[in-house]
Amino acid sequence: MSADLFIGLMSGTSLDGVDAVLARADSQGRLRVLAHEHQGFATQLRTELLALNQASDNELHRVALAANAMARCYAQACRALLMSQRLSPNEIRALGAHGQTVRHRPGEFDGTGYTVQLLNAALLAELSGIAVVHDFRSRDVAAGGQGAPLVPAFHRAVLGDDAQDLAVLNVGGISNISLLWADGRSSGFDCGPGNCLMDGWIQRHLGQAYDHGGQWAAQGTVQQNLLSALLREPFFHAAPPRSTGRDLFDLQWLDAHLMIHAPNVAPVDVQATLLELTARAIVQSLLQFAQGQWTRLLVCGGGAFNTQLMQRLQALLPRLAVDTTDAQGLPPMQVEGAAFAWLAMRHVRHLAGNLPAATGATGLRILGSYTPA
Repeated sequence: MSADLFIGLMSGTSLDGVDAVLARADSQGRLRVLAHEHQGFATQLRTELLALNQASDNELHRVALAANAMARCYAQACRALLMSQRLSPNEIRALGAHGQTVRHRPGEFDGTGYTVQLLNAALLAELSGIAVVHDFRSRDVAAGGQGAPLVPAFHRAVLGDDAQDLAVLNVGGISNISLLWADGRSSGFDCGPGNCLMDGWIQRHLGQAYDHGGQWAAQGTVQQNLLSALLREPFFHAAPPRSTGRDLFDLQWLDAHLMIHAPNVAPVDVQATLLELTARAIVQSLLQFAQGQWTRLLVCGGGAFNTQLMQRLQALLPRLAVDTTDAQGLPPMQVEGAAFAWLAMRHVRHLAGNLPAATGATGLRILGSYTPA
């Protein structure tokens, strides 16, 4: 068994599928990505995962079956990755598997709250033949944290620059930002909706999974009254540490605002407004809660391919160079998978994986649970 090959498996709030990344970690914990595979979700699974973000009938039964389906999807992505590199399972030290978030309510209800990522890790270990590190967020929540975002520590390790203050933005279903100061300090927090509202809206009206390049949004006109109403959501004004998810930002949330503030607005104008909401939430977060001499914003996740969104970010942040993580040698769709390979490496080497300055946890913690092959 190699001591330095890890697989990271990530399926985010965009619900587009699983990204599998193979990476090699050296003795100092530095990570180099070797390969990447994407496994899309079957329509039925995606529909069920989306439904499970809200209270519904027979949840325990449906959650258990969805967790099994996630394990099979993850295992298929692993097999494709290993085949592409002509590797066998016993050459992989461990795989880090995020699971699919369906509820994220840290700090609520009883003072601790919870976060739920669906995955049958035991089944994944059986199907893949590889040790599985999973359930990364719960330990941080138990330590008083938000359990999110977890990527800032990884961004520091892989993308940090001791010559300049650097911000790294991930735009998946939800957007989150990592703040990497040149003096070694790091932090981060969730900004708000990334692609989740835009994806849901275009699927409802055009039957498309996402707005390719933001082309549909570019044809519409931003509705300022609606935008102002959406931006009054208390989350946008809450100081970090903070995190969010589809528990808040879903089409029901949007529909409630549309009914009051824009009952007759054309769907294309709503899409334009949602793109502007995503951009404004990111920029407002950076300007209000991130003190630093920022000169670069590196973008990863699916939102990095939304040309219209990238243009709006650059227009709203004229003093920053807005680019994708490709500029640092890490393609945008590999970043989060690589992060969970890194977190798996940190777990098996008994090293902390969280960043309390980002999550609000009371201290550093080794994240995840371990299921042997």
